[in-house]
Amino acid sequence: MKDYIGRHEARSTADFIELALGTPAELWLGEENETEEERAARLDAARDILADDPTMVDRTTRLAVETIGATMPDLLRLVPPTGHQLVIRPRPRCVPRTGVAA
Repeated sequence: MKDYIGRHEARSTADFIELALGTPAELWLGEENETEEERAARLDAARDILADDPTMVDRTTRLAVETIGATMPDLLRLVPPTGHQLVIRPRPRCVPRTGVAA
């Protein structure tokens, strides 16, 4: 049985990821033993892609959460272990200072 996404055949998990993202996963994750120049070029290309498609981060996050939810739902349980209390503290607000510097 063959799997297709659109008109493209996906032969491996990497193919599915690449077709879902529209880019190879290595662009975002890097490759083993890449040089500093290769890393800089990869990150520059990734910035350009995100600038051209600002909704990509949201779509990718949604895809990751849906995939984790379908394959490893325990990772998405947000209930703290028994005996622990989850404490959420609000971030302090940055208040602009007024007045004259000394």
